Amino acid sequence: MSHGLIWLPLLVVFPLITALGWLERRRQRLFRDWAAGSELAKLDDSGGARLRDGVISWCAFESGKLVSQGSFVVKNLELVELLALGSGEAPLTEESQGACRLRLVGGGEQKDLPFADADRARRWMAELMSRSRCEL
Repeated sequence: MSHGLIWLPLLVVFPLITALGWLERRRQRLFRDWAAGSELAKLDDSGGARLRDGVISWCAFESGKLVSQGSFVVKNLELVELLALGSGEAPLTEESQGACRLRLVGGGEQKDLPFADADRARRWMAELMSRSRCEL
């Protein structure tokens, strides 16, 4: 009887881990289909983003589907700022890590693109600025 009780938590945990793995695989498959043909794409905990045909689009995974969160035309891009995710307008320093956002400014509007990793956001920032110069 005591040996059976030792295995009981494993019988609960294993299906839970399997279900979470299935959800992650589904999220990645949906993103891969959504980002097909993109020049630049990212998927992380904060959502997905892609650059296709001069337009940056981003989405979040909700209820088993990708929900569009916004878009921005790269041709209008004037400035890209790296900001902390939750602390208002505080810029992110070079040493900072973790969740952040890119503020895309241009064409009379500004939009925030969330990132789960500051290093990836810095790479995206450099890539977007080089692409916006190519579009001019």
